[in-house]
Amino acid sequence: MKNTVTQQKSLTQKYSGWGWFFVLPASLLIFILSFYPMISAFILSLQSGFGGNTHFTGVRNYFRLFQDSTFLASVGNVFVYLVIQVPIMLILALILASILNSEKLKFKGFFRTLVFLPCATALVSSAMIFKSFFAVDGVVNFFLIRLHIIAEPVSWLSHPIWAKCIIILVITWRWTGYNTIFYLAGLQNIDSSVYEAARIDGASPAQIFFKLTIPLLAPVILLTSIMSTNGTLQLFDEVKNLTGGGPGVSTITISQYIYNLSFVYNPQFGYAAAVSYSILIMVAVLSFIQMKIGDRA
Repeated sequence: MKNTVTQQKSLTQKYSGWGWFFVLPASLLIFILSFYPMISAFILSLQSGFGGNTHFTGVRNYFRLFQDSTFLASVGNVFVYLVIQVPIMLILALILASILNSEKLKFKGFFRTLVFLPCATALVSSAMIFKSFFAVDGVVNFFLIRLHIIAEPVSWLSHPIWAKCIIILVITWRWTGYNTIFYLAGLQNIDSSVYEAARIDGASPAQIFFKLTIPLLAPVILLTSIMSTNGTLQLFDEVKNLTGGGPGVSTITISQYIYNLSFVYNPQFGYAAAVSYSILIMVAVLSFIQMKIGDRA
């Protein structure tokens, strides 16, 4: 009996040792490529200066955030995108997923590819295409003048409000298909007998959608909400290529401000690191709130 127990222990230890052997390379890579830069960035955020003139300043960079008008403007812009664009995008994705999951729809593969295609387009390419559309001599102004909706060309990207609307349009166009795939996968995991039973009981399509589909997709909706929030708070490419943060700072995002602090303005890597950690804090807080709301729903 003792020999059997000893053999089992040695076998367990052997398997455990091999397990660590396979996990260790990936763990080292994650630490080197993720955790070490995060720790280095936090240490850097407690410093000021550049090159050999750096000196420790404590949390001064973090207090500076609340007095920085450009940072506060970037936070305001990002939350405008977040509050308006994310709900629109997720609702559209849910509707598209429901349509694409319909048994009556023909050429499903074609339409699914069509919906996902914008997501596969290069970020710079899609931004430049929309920039040309909304240029003063672009397609949008051409058709609006021909339809007598406007009398003269409008500089869309030079107007603070219209520039934000175009950025929201571009983000929605690009990422709706990405979220649609998640919802479509979730819908395909729902047993069709659930819908059949609801129809037999006399439930209308609206009742089925709101009282069956949405509750059953709640975990997927929570996941896409967190991912979309995270992505919006780190928004960079679309704004950088469409408006450059202008006019003024009316469309600038936090990520673009970090880029400017590091490479456009006089290099302020310590303060840029503090700004980057503000994104981490916002992502963590909003994700926590969303998970709590998701648990109660």
